[in-house]
Amino acid sequence: AQRAAYADDERFSFIILAKNVGKRKAQIAAITQSSGDLILNVDSDTTLAPDVVSKLAHKMRDPAVGAAMGQLKASNQGDTWLTRLIDMEYWLACNEERAAQARFGAVMCCCGPCAMYRRSAMLSLLDQYETQLYRGKPSDFGEDRHLTILMLSAGFRTEYVPSAIAATVVPDTIGVYLRQQLRWARSTFRDTLLAFPVLPGLDRYLTLDVIGQNGGPLLLALSVLTGIGQFALTATVPWWTIMVIGSMTLVRCSVAAYRARELRFLGFSLHTLVNIFLLIPLKA
Repeated sequence: AQRAAYADDERFSFIILAKNVGKRKAQIAAITQSSGDLILNVDSDTTLAPDVVSKLAHKMRDPAVGAAMGQLKASNQGDTWLTRLIDMEYWLACNEERAAQARFGAVMCCCGPCAMYRRSAMLSLLDQYETQLYRGKPSDFGEDRHLTILMLSAGFRTEYVPSAIAATVVPDTIGVYLRQQLRWARSTFRDTLLAFPVLPGLDRYLTLDVIGQNGGPLLLALSVLTGIGQFALTATVPWWTIMVIGSMTLVRCSVAAYRARELRFLGFSLHTLVNIFLLIPLKA
């Protein structure tokens, strides 16, 4: 459909592959035939604000920067309670996690819906990117995080540009959301191991960040299991565990509501229940 709409526009060149070979090989096909200094990666369900390209390109004027990502929002935010929750999740992931990492020059995952790369850097990394194996088989997930880790290992900085807004379609049903989260979790667990050799060359905050990103969910899972064990063995409600988890949730959501200047972030407390009863068992 896009080729039909823009076939006569000389600014565009379309590459039609014989079959669906997956995101990674499709990227490589486009990158190897490209000629510009910068490459913009956009997912098919994403709509960019008119100034996204110029804002990302401005950040890439620094030759030390290998990649830069924009801020993600849910284009279908108002559809269901889940899409509203995911939109807040994206805000937190971008404006807390990525923003903090960028302050120290190393966003650990430049998200696929809107990420710009330095072409010369990508060309030097394509062999490693294309031949990645997981348990002896070619990898078919986690492209964004792995490509970012390769950029960092090559000595480039990765950045976050909050004013470059990209709206993407997010899951509106629990089943689709859980499949997405499982795919992302596999990528996170695998590529975090690959990131360990890179961490000594980065700011010490990034090591703390990786420990927190992975240790936090494990501590939450341990707390939940302890509470379930208490209830099963003593028939008493683990109020102390519930109060601690609830208090930490309210503090986090209150800080987000203050920073975003939006009271709706207090409703993100619901995500803790989704995390405990759905995401933790799924990831386990």
